[in-house]
Amino acid sequence: MPIIVNLDVMMAKRKMSLTELSERVGITMANLSILKTGKAKAVRLETLEAICRILNCQPGDILEFVDNK
Repeated sequence: MPIIVNLDVMMAKRKMSLTELSERVGITMANLSILKTGKAKAVRLETLEAICRILNCQPGDILEFVDNK
């Protein structure tokens, strides 16, 4: 998939654990882990907004398009 999820990079920059982020965003650790590993097929905009608010970043800091053609 050409969309790369860099959530782990932003979490490391902010020194935030998966547990802390899931609690603050209000989604389960399992769902956040699926997103973090790039296995998610979709992400709700309100979830992305909450993650960006908590990590103090832009959506483009988390999601990246890489064209492998």
